Order: sequence, then structure tokens, then C-alpha cells
Amino acid sequence: MTDRPDYGSAYRELRLRVTDLLRSAEPAALDAIAPATPEWRVRDVAAHLAGICDDALHGNMGDVASAGDLLVGVDDPTLVNNWTDRQVTKREDWPIEQVLDNWAEHAVQLEPSMNRFHPAIGQMVADAVTHEHDIRGGLGTPGARDSTALVIAFNWVLHPLSRRIKKDALGILRIQHEGGEVALGAGDPVTRLRTTRFEIARVVTGRRSMAQIQTMDWDGPLDPGVLLPAPKFFPPRPTDLVE
Repeated sequence: MTDRPDYGSAYRELRLRVTDLLRSAEPAALDAIAPATPEWRVRDVAAHLAGICDDALHGNMGDVASAGDLLVGVDDPTLVNNWTDRQVTKREDWPIEQVLDNWAEHAVQLEPSMNRFHPAIGQMVADAVTHEHDIRGGLGTPGARDSTALVIAFNWVLHPLSRRIKKDALGILRIQHEGGEVALGAGDPVTRLRTTRFEIARVVTGRRSMAQIQTMDWDGPLDPGVLLPAPKFFPPRPTDLVE
């Protein structure tokens, strides 16, 4: 039996990393569109992160609860989109220092209790990881691809992938990555995918095009589209995103 991850510490480390990046960024960079989120500026991605902590602390999670798991069974993505848009709109004219202070104000109250919500809290950490790298892409500062939070995100997104593969009787998908190998599904046929935890986390959240997904290191008959457990919510990009 593996130990539970320390979600609170992983989230705090991520928050401090991102805060340092944003505090040192030039104003023009903060106002630029983040390539992974073409409807949001870099500062808007930060506003979303701050808004999640604010809403979580104050129980403003109605739209998320009604939408369900972001990667499985989302019938109406507009519920979640409206929720996140409100977070960004509220903070769109705030100075970045105010956004970051607002994030910290609520996060420091949430982080000590995060471990109590295992495993559901993995979704919040995975979302933060997604947006850390959206921000890094916007600022041109790649890094933290071996962070504890990234490992948590990778492990969390495996669950909807495994459920889909089993439900559809697609056989086994063996993902070989820098930390070892994980097998999803059951039975035959067996397909192998050689990649990294970072790439899986980006693919599953719609940060790669189908062309990029198809040209990954596949060995076996499984359709590469299996890596999109909820294409209605996280469809593949229309164009390549190289990070």
C-alpha cells in the first residue's frame, strides 16, 4: 500500500513557485494571452487559481458539484465555464499583487486541511498543475515537470482513463514513463505508450492536438483518442502546442 500524498504541501509549493514567477514577470507578459488558454491572459489564469481557493473556502462550488467530475460524465461544460469566468471577471482589473495576495489569503486556510479530502482533493491539485504550466507557457519559463504536484496530477488523471478503458473493454494500456510503468484496463489487446507524466497531464486536459497525440510513441492497436476521457470538456487543441 502506498502512502497518501501530502496534497497541502504540494499545493503550497506550487503556489509559491507560481507566485514568484508572476511577481517577477513584466507587465506586458502578464497581459499576453497564454497559448494554452487562448481566451485568457496570463494574469487571468492566476485570477482563476485565486478564485478557486476563494470559492472553495466559502462553499461556492454549486456549479462544479452539478457538473460532476471534470474528466468523467460532464454533460454541460458551460456550468463549469460560467463558474470559472466569474472568478476571472471579478479579478480582471486587479493588480497582479492583489490577485496573488487574494490567492494566498484563502489558500493558507485551505492547505492545512487538504489531506482530509483524499482522494477528491487530487482534482484541485491537478487543476492547479494544469494552470501552473499554462502560466509557464505564457511566460516562456518551463520547469517543475518533476514536482510533487505534477506526480499527484498524473496519478489522479489515470483514474478516469482506467475507467474508460475498462468500461469500453479496450484491453490494457501500459504507460511507460520516467517513474516506471502503470497498466490501465484489463484483458487483451495490450498497447504500450512511452511518454512522460507531464505529457499525459497535458494531453488529458486538452493541451495537445490530435496530431500530437497520434505521433506519440505508441505500440499497439489502441486508438490514441483514448487519452481524451472527456472530449466534450477537454477537447484536443486544433493546433499543436509545443512546450
